[in-house]
Amino acid sequence: MKTAAGLALPQIPAVGAGRPQRPNILFIMTDQQHAGMMSCTGNRWLKTPALDRLAASGTRFERAYSSNPVCVPSRFSLQTGLMPSAIGMGQNEDSPQATVTDTMVQQSLGNLLQKAGYETVYGGKVHLPPKLNNVRNLGYRNLTGDSRQGLAEACVKFLRGPHTKPFLLFASFINPHDICYMGINAHQRANGEAAAANVDSRTCEAVLDLARQSGDLTAFVRDHCPPLPANYGIPDLEPECITRKFVEIRPFRAYIRASWSDDQWRLHRWAYCRLTEMVDEQIGIVLDALRDAGLENNTLIVFTSDHGDMDSAHKLEHKSILYEESVRIPFVMSFPGAIPKGPVDDAHFVSNGLDLLPTLCDYAGMETPAGLPGRSVRPLAEGKAAEAWRDFVISETECGRMVRTDRFKYCLYNSGAHREQLTDLKDDPGEMKNLAETPAFSNVLGQHRQLLRGWVEKTGDRIAASYIDRK
Repeated sequence: MKTAAGLALPQIPAVGAGRPQRPNILFIMTDQQHAGMMSCTGNRWLKTPALDRLAASGTRFERAYSSNPVCVPSRFSLQTGLMPSAIGMGQNEDSPQATVTDTMVQQSLGNLLQKAGYETVYGGKVHLPPKLNNVRNLGYRNLTGDSRQGLAEACVKFLRGPHTKPFLLFASFINPHDICYMGINAHQRANGEAAAANVDSRTCEAVLDLARQSGDLTAFVRDHCPPLPANYGIPDLEPECITRKFVEIRPFRAYIRASWSDDQWRLHRWAYCRLTEMVDEQIGIVLDALRDAGLENNTLIVFTSDHGDMDSAHKLEHKSILYEESVRIPFVMSFPGAIPKGPVDDAHFVSNGLDLLPTLCDYAGMETPAGLPGRSVRPLAEGKAAEAWRDFVISETECGRMVRTDRFKYCLYNSGAHREQLTDLKDDPGEMKNLAETPAFSNVLGQHRQLLRGWVEKTGDRIAASYIDRK
């Protein structure tokens, strides 16, 4: 069998008696949720019953990374299976001039599955380069532009409706992204300005008001807020590029890192938990509707986030930087009867941006377009052997690159002192010691330089090629 695009559709054995061979697909994405922001990961400062239930019904991947810890580049990867550097994009602001080709559009996730006979619908936040920003161009029917409670309600209505063919429902929620406005508004108030008036700001302020109304904010922080993390301090030999191009470039970031008290950072962590719980509740509504519609047993569910949040690590919030809190994200797959219940895979590296498209093509019974660097995660999720799985994963930022191997993490930035950062994540999971200038680790440093150079050459990453060998 072939699709309208001429792609072969191999016959896939049914995974359950009497069930269609190609499952429905429910893809759920949050915004700015780092990998530790689920109670099933051992985080006792929040409760995420919906996501915990989803993780218990499938496989959770501990070593999953975003292709770029910023919205537009990451979301571009999720739709195309390409690194953001493939179109010259490193940050949100690059999107107007990003070189998205017609082939990238035609081979995007929604278009591929639509051509394979799926009903493809999209709801919630989009935030993509202009050529991709209209979901109809990506092959989806627009379900709703609401990325909050309205998205959950629209998903319920869709799931209850008639379905004459398998569907891909792409549900893109906004939270816990609203946490961004705690820092932004704090800076504006410090300068005598009012808080931002958009719905994101109002949602964040409403959460903070719950704490402010306690009457004694100091006591509230002491009694209710998460403690500061072990890596709250600024690392030794931190690359200067982080200060110059990530912190100082946005005045509110510099203000927060320099001025916030321990209590303010702890309150930030508390608000981040509450916003995560808010989106968990909305996800729970969707999962309940899937079950109640009798679709649960023939639906593959994939959950992830576009990137994380620094969550006070190294006195930072927001995203963008190649620290673990920003770049490591949740990734869960569930499919009754095919994916075992409850395993946690802490051995294999997953790139959510590169691997999502091949994975969904695999389950949809179609070949992945040639030349993409990702792989289907299906065998790993189903507990099967995956031949020659990758032994490192790459992430990009506007001015740096990351290589994460089994034990070490290497980052290279394009400017400033201490451009290289090498961390032993086994002994230093909080990334507090930069070993790049330690002679005893020169061989490890050299190995990671070679891995990055090989990747840059293989993928044609012209941005990184311009500074990778700079002295």
